[in-house]
Amino acid sequence: MAPKAATTARRLRLGTELRRLRERAGLSVTEGARQLGVSQAQLSNIEASRFGVSPDRLRALARIYRCSDTAYINGLIELATERKSGWWETFREVLPARLLELAEIEHHAVRLQAANTAHIPGLLQLAEHARAIYEQGVPEFSRLEIEHRVNHRLQRQALLDRAEPVPYHAIIHEAALRVPVGGSSVAKRQLEHLLTQSERDEITIQVIPFAIGAHPGSGQTFLYMHGAVPRLDTVSLDQSHGPTLVDAEAELDTYRNLLRRMESVALPPEKTRDFIHNLTTEL
Repeated sequence: MAPKAATTARRLRLGTELRRLRERAGLSVTEGARQLGVSQAQLSNIEASRFGVSPDRLRALARIYRCSDTAYINGLIELATERKSGWWETFREVLPARLLELAEIEHHAVRLQAANTAHIPGLLQLAEHARAIYEQGVPEFSRLEIEHRVNHRLQRQALLDRAEPVPYHAIIHEAALRVPVGGSSVAKRQLEHLLTQSERDEITIQVIPFAIGAHPGSGQTFLYMHGAVPRLDTVSLDQSHGPTLVDAEAELDTYRNLLRRMESVALPPEKTRDFIHNLTTEL
C-alpha cells in the first residue's frame, strides 16, 4: 500500500465515508485495523486519504463494517479508482483549492440543483456577467486572478455541453434577475442567455418572484451535487470566503427538503420563461 500522488476531493470524500462506516459499526481504528489485517497507522492513513485503497480492500472493509448497500459500496469503489486528472488541475497554482474541489465534485455529479437568491447561478453566467461580479470581490482580486476565475467558471459550464449533459435544475429569485450586473446591456444579454438555456431538455429554470413573499431558503445560495447514491451527495454553500462543501447525512437531508419546498413555490418552467422574457423588455 503506497501513498497516493495527490489528494483529490473525491479521495478525501472516500476517506470520510470509510471513517463514518467504521464509526457506525461501533469499531475503533485499532479494532478495524485488526480485523482488516493491517496496522492502525495504515487504516488511519486510508481514512485521512494519505493512502489509496484497492476495490478488494474496500469490499473487505464493507464486510467488516457490516455494510450491505451494494450501490453505495460501488460508489465508494468508483471514488477509489479514479485515476484521470481533470481540467481543474491546470488552475491548482493560481486558484484556491476549494474552487478546484467544487469543480471536481460537480464534474462527476449525476445531477445538479442550484438555488440562488443574489446572483445568476455560475453554470448559467456569461463571461461578462461573471467578470463584473469578480470585479467587486472583497478583498479585491488582481486583473489576472479575475481572468483565472472567469475562465475557471466558463470551463465548469462544459458539463452542460457534453454528449450526455448533466441534468441541471436552477431555482433563481427575482432579485438575482433584476440586479443589472455589468450594466443594462450585459444584464439584458444575460437574461436572453437564460431564456436560451431554459429551452434545452436537460436544463430546468424556475423563478421565485417577489410576489411570493417569504419563502423557504430565503437568502440562501447553494449548489446540490448528486452522487452515485444519495449518501454520496455534496452541497456547496456560496459564502464570501468561497464555497464551503458539506456532506453529512443530516445536512444533505435538510437541503434536499429545502430544494423541494423552494421548487414548490417557484413558477413552473413555462411561466418562468414568460417572466424572464418580460424582464428583458424592461432593459
